[in-house]
Amino acid sequence: MTSEDSSGNSAVRPDDRRQHSPSRSAGTHQARRSLAAHHAAQRSGIERAADALARGAASTPFLVFHALWFIIWMLVNTGLVGIRPFDPFPFGLLTLVVSLEAIFLTIFVLMAQSHESAVAELREEVSLQVVLRMEEEVTKTLQLVAGLYTRLGHRVGDDPELREMLGPLDADEIERDLMDQIKSARESKNQNH
Repeated sequence: MTSEDSSGNSAVRPDDRRQHSPSRSAGTHQARRSLAAHHAAQRSGIERAADALARGAASTPFLVFHALWFIIWMLVNTGLVGIRPFDPFPFGLLTLVVSLEAIFLTIFVLMAQSHESAVAELREEVSLQVVLRMEEEVTKTLQLVAGLYTRLGHRVGDDPELREMLGPLDADEIERDLMDQIKSARESKNQNH
C-alpha cells in the first residue's frame, strides 16, 4: 500500500513489487513495441526500399498504371493511333521490360516477406516463452491452492484432475504429440489420394 509523507506525496512501500518491475500489460506492450522497433532499426536502405515497393505494388494505382501503360504501348505499336511503331508486334521490347520488372518486383516482395516472416517467428517464440511462464505461475498457484485444499480437510489424491494440473508441463511431449498428429494426418491424406 501507499503512505503519505509530510509533504503530502504518496510513497510506495519498499516491499511493494510494483516498485521493482513494471506491470504485466506495460511490460508486454514494451516488448511488442521494442521488438518491432528493433527490427525496423536494423533494416538497410535496400530493405526499406523493398518494403515500400512491395506496398506500392499491392496498390490499385499500380494496377491502373500498368493497365494503361500496356494499352497505350499496344495501341502505339500496332499503328492504330497514327504514330510509327517502335516495338511492333509481338512487342519484344515490352516483353523484355515486363519480364525484368517482374523479376525485380518478385525479389523485393520476397525480401519484404522474409523480413515479416522473421519478425513473426520471433514474436511466436516470445509468445511461447510467455505462455510457458504463465503455465509455471498457474501451476505454482494451484500448488498453493492445493495446500489450502488439504487444510480444509480434502485430499488432493481424491481429485485426479487437480493432481494432473499440479504436475509440470512437458513442452517436449506436447511437441512430439503435435508432430505425431501432423504425421498421421499427412499419412491418411496420402492414403486417400
